[in-house]
Amino acid sequence: MATSHPAVDRKEPHVRERQARRGVALFVIAACQLMVVLDATIVNIALPHIREALDFSTAGLSWVVTSYTLTFGGLLLLGGRAGDILGRRRVFTAGVLLFVVASLLGGLAQEPWQLLLARALQGAGGAIASPTALALVATTFPEGPERNRAFGVFAAVSAGGGAIGLLAGGMLTEWLSWRWVMFVNVPIGILIAVLAPLYIAESRRHPGRFDITGALTSTTGVASLVYGFVRAAEEGWRDGVTLGAFGAAVVLLAAFVLNESRVGDPITPLRMFADRNRSGTYLIMLSLAAAMFGMFFFIVLFVQDVLGYSPITAGLAFLPVTVAIVAGAGVSQRLLPTVGPKPFMVAGSLIAGVGMAWLTFVDPDSGYLDGVLGPMLFFGFGMGLNFVTLTLTAVSGVAQHEAGAASGLLNATQQVGGSLGLSILMTVFGTASREEAEKRIPDFMAEASPEQRAEFARTHELPDPWGDAVLAQGMSTAFAASAALVALALLTAVLVIRVRRSDLEALNGAAGAGGPAA
Repeated sequence: MATSHPAVDRKEPHVRERQARRGVALFVIAACQLMVVLDATIVNIALPHIREALDFSTAGLSWVVTSYTLTFGGLLLLGGRAGDILGRRRVFTAGVLLFVVASLLGGLAQEPWQLLLARALQGAGGAIASPTALALVATTFPEGPERNRAFGVFAAVSAGGGAIGLLAGGMLTEWLSWRWVMFVNVPIGILIAVLAPLYIAESRRHPGRFDITGALTSTTGVASLVYGFVRAAEEGWRDGVTLGAFGAAVVLLAAFVLNESRVGDPITPLRMFADRNRSGTYLIMLSLAAAMFGMFFFIVLFVQDVLGYSPITAGLAFLPVTVAIVAGAGVSQRLLPTVGPKPFMVAGSLIAGVGMAWLTFVDPDSGYLDGVLGPMLFFGFGMGLNFVTLTLTAVSGVAQHEAGAASGLLNATQQVGGSLGLSILMTVFGTASREEAEKRIPDFMAEASPEQRAEFARTHELPDPWGDAVLAQGMSTAFAASAALVALALLTAVLVIRVRRSDLEALNGAAGAGGPAA
């Protein structure tokens, strides 16, 4: 026994060194994922301050959110493909550096178009880095408990990043400036880019081709569609530019489908939609994400513009939603093997729909506790029931080598659905707000002072309390449209999904192949 101790002692330093290096590698990967996920929400709390500083319209302000999610969702699958072909560490570092540069440019923006361009570049950087980060977990950590723990950390960061973003956005905006919601990424990203080559090994390259045409036609097609809706919110449906945007969207998206059906290595394998359960899952995620992005956008404006919350208080106001999502996800994860996936899709969509329908009653006299908190808890819990279930169903019945593409497509669907949904809801909001403003202008003119009339002639915006009433009416109507989107998800869950409890064994095996790409 005595002779074996020196051998063990000689090995232990090497074991400890490898574990330490992997610990730093996990820190680098998780920090990148946190930065990318966090940036989807950190800007939300700063939106009223951005609108004031850069003179955005309310409809134009939605582009601060959608310009990021559009490029992130549109290029996500291409980013994962780039990591396979060019080397994951190399692509990971390039994505992080692009994110850093874009964040710096966004913080320095002096005009709306400069910030929107920076946000689009941020989304592109995130799309390059995020899927590669997930793949690096699998290649850096050996299969077994160590890899499972690493995946657990990655999943926890992905789930908690949104809440952290809301809180961080509130603190940075209130204590420093809205610009720091962009600047904060610069030192973090530089640290990640420096540490990655030191602690993460390069992966083996795999031959393949880039589907650049598919990535460009899909992203620009959806962007054109989003622009059409946002333009309609401001200029109406008969505007020539609005109609041109919709026409361009039809042509580009048709070209995308044609390209994907012919190219050898498509960015979006159309065969993924052949299975009714998977297609239904994508449609449910699209609809729920559309409603969720709209809820966050409008409630951020409501609690700050109408309730007068500070940025930090507004960030804290959204924490219960995160708790509800985590609670719902925990329930579904625990009971899924017993109940099966379909009941959770139906129940989750129904509960989320109740929450969204409840929000339609919001008005200028609504408070946080009696008008906002309850609906957000319902919606969050319903979303939590769906997240795990949708992810598992998306990868069920998929070959192991395609599980990543199936789960990645679900993620892309969530981002694109959020962008498209927010633009549709902005159109509904804009139309309802204009109609409500027209009704209230005579009352305002009868009571307004000469100074108020002059200000209205200059800005065409009603002051409070008339302005609050217009804002609340527009939001209430937008929430009604959101409720319709959730109803579409519910109908899809009831009529399309046919996954049974007996399918869970194969379903869980596919999920394991895909990892927590969910």
